[in-house]
Amino acid sequence: MGTGSKSSHQSYAVSPTAVAESPAAPVELGGAPTASEGGELAGTAGGAEIEMPEQPLLTPDVPAESADDVDLGVADELLKEIEVGQAGPGASPEEDVQAAPDDLAPPALKEEEQTSGEAPAGDEALLTTEEAANEEDEEETDPALTPVPAEPPVGQPTGAPILVGGDDFINSEAALVAYDSADGPREVLLTHVAEEAEEKLLDALSIPGTHMAEVEVEEEVKERLTLDKDKKLGELTSTAVASVQHKLKNGLPASEQSIAKQQAAVDAVHAVLNDPSTSDDEKTMAQHYMDQLDLVEDKIHNGGAPLPWMAPYEVTGTKMVTTQVPVSDGDPEPGTLPAAVRKASRIKATLDPETGQSSWDGVTRSSADGTEYEIDMGDGWKAVYRPYKENDPSSTEYSLRGQLEVHAPPGAGHGKELVERLEQLHLMNKPVTAAEGEWTYLSNNIKAQGLDNAAGMKTATETAQGLQDLQVQEIVHQRMETLMGLDSEALQTQMKRIHLEAAHKVLPMKVEVMRDAVAKASGFSSGAELAASPGYEPTPATTGKWLSWSRFDVTGKQEEVTSAFKGRSLTHRLGGGGLASLLGTGVLASTEKRALMGIGSGVGQSEEKDKMTGGANSVFLRVQPSGSYLGGGTLIWDDPTVLMRRSDYYGYNGDHYGAINPAHSEYSKKAITRDPMKIAKFAGDSNEVMFRNGIDLLGAEAPSRIVCTSVGERNTILASFSSRGITELGGKSVEDVLCLDDHYYS
Repeated sequence: MGTGSKSSHQSYAVSPTAVAESPAAPVELGGAPTASEGGELAGTAGGAEIEMPEQPLLTPDVPAESADDVDLGVADELLKEIEVGQAGPGASPEEDVQAAPDDLAPPALKEEEQTSGEAPAGDEALLTTEEAANEEDEEETDPALTPVPAEPPVGQPTGAPILVGGDDFINSEAALVAYDSADGPREVLLTHVAEEAEEKLLDALSIPGTHMAEVEVEEEVKERLTLDKDKKLGELTSTAVASVQHKLKNGLPASEQSIAKQQAAVDAVHAVLNDPSTSDDEKTMAQHYMDQLDLVEDKIHNGGAPLPWMAPYEVTGTKMVTTQVPVSDGDPEPGTLPAAVRKASRIKATLDPETGQSSWDGVTRSSADGTEYEIDMGDGWKAVYRPYKENDPSSTEYSLRGQLEVHAPPGAGHGKELVERLEQLHLMNKPVTAAEGEWTYLSNNIKAQGLDNAAGMKTATETAQGLQDLQVQEIVHQRMETLMGLDSEALQTQMKRIHLEAAHKVLPMKVEVMRDAVAKASGFSSGAELAASPGYEPTPATTGKWLSWSRFDVTGKQEEVTSAFKGRSLTHRLGGGGLASLLGTGVLASTEKRALMGIGSGVGQSEEKDKMTGGANSVFLRVQPSGSYLGGGTLIWDDPTVLMRRSDYYGYNGDHYGAINPAHSEYSKKAITRDPMKIAKFAGDSNEVMFRNGIDLLGAEAPSRIVCTSVGERNTILASFSSRGITELGGKSVEDVLCLDDHYYS
């Protein structure tokens, strides 16, 4: 681990600890299929009022007649080990899996695995034929919002924009760039990891000075008595409870099978109670289960509300357990990627002004203030990451924090693998689908509209996390047989993959929960009403060079926002470089994006300071009266709603260098705003409005006017547009958009 903190894979190796107590009765997941009903967690969920019960004893429901043939004690121990990585003060409660369906069992292994007689290894161990078919169906019914190109366009400065990874990346954005080079294309995935996802990434690395070593320590634990495990009293009781629980939830009478399971458990418990060799502690344990079975019998005869969660009988003791502690300068941990710590840097690409193509030799880099990790991913693949934790906001470049580069070996055709390789870093590695894209859309609107602390949002967030935790349990139960055949290291690896898979599968359900909460926080009666409203656009604008998400409080109130900006425009004065070269690339790019494109420094007005404030990740515009004299080299948006519909901007009514770094003196929590109505009233001479990454100047976000410095510059740009077949910008002819200051202002 790079930070020396506890990692998720470490916790899987720790022996069982106590299971948290549970509330009186499990609660339905808002109409969504639950584990108790055997439903796949890919359906719909209810509103923000959903509650998640505490974590239960995880024992598959096995018919009483087969109890002697299944070592459920081993399964119980395995699942308890897995739970340690999920439980704790901050863990989200999960669904009561005692209410599992009667026929719940691990899915069949692949045919070749069934015939081999050996435990499968690697990815194949957990991929069934049914699951593979489900993945194919999913791709057909819910395709990626931005298909991943096998070969990104060579030399394209901005690369191919794609959406990947749910919550792991800021705005789910990434770009696949193929730099031209003498050795063939240099294909790179560029993205910005969300700070909340960093711990997962660091857990994939072995960083010098912070390796982990296993040690034996004595630890107080709660565990079941040996006789309980031998006679499987806990499992038999849990099976009886689960069987009748399913009937109670659906208002059905107890089945003959449920009655038989209850009787089998009663017989086993009676045998222990009536055995003269049974100790006092063992009799107490047996009576604990008999009391539970008496309640089951009452429900069989009389029905009623579902039973409360029934805990196994456990006693407190001490035992030696294996845990992990940080040690200095050890060998790399098994299953992790070796990483070297070095001074932060940036790709030093070159942009050809004649061809507009970006090139890079795969080696040359420019220095930066901060720390980064160079990560060896094997087979000629590598990554570069600038961690949040290792870069102090008060003394390093804030705009670099969280930036990730994944580099393929020289040559073309690595586009899809660049995305897939994110799994090595424990990050989501699937393109975002339409259903998943709505999650990013909602998240952006929550931030843009300041809904974080609105009523119901905290509950919805906790519920969404609970659904994901429940999906993890669902997958674990389905694959129990295979998981129990793995050693500790392989189990850790597969559990991480299960967490990634669960996050991907459950996202559509989380969307419904969050949509309902956002709707109520913003004045709609329900998520359905919000989704049907005219301004609700849960897919990004994908034309041109950038991806951007809209905000429904602007797109749904276009006339109000237009009225607020009446007589006012958004403007941008070039700091350097000239209009011809700017329009040659077709984008107004941020300082950080310009560096990756190969545009040298000195184009922006305060590039170095912007890197420290965080403003270097955005482009700067200004609110000014529409008739202001601005001179040549100016971009003007007379209809600010073209840009204000985006969800990624913020502003200051004064010069703060675009500060989002709370540790910087220019940052002001009181002055910063994302409210378009407040921005429309900006009157300060140095006011600034920042848009993340940049603006597509040739597509839907094109300016209304481009003021040239001379006739020669205008003619040069017109000739360039003509050669590229560009005849209109924003619905106006290019001749009308390109103007001279003496023409416009006379």
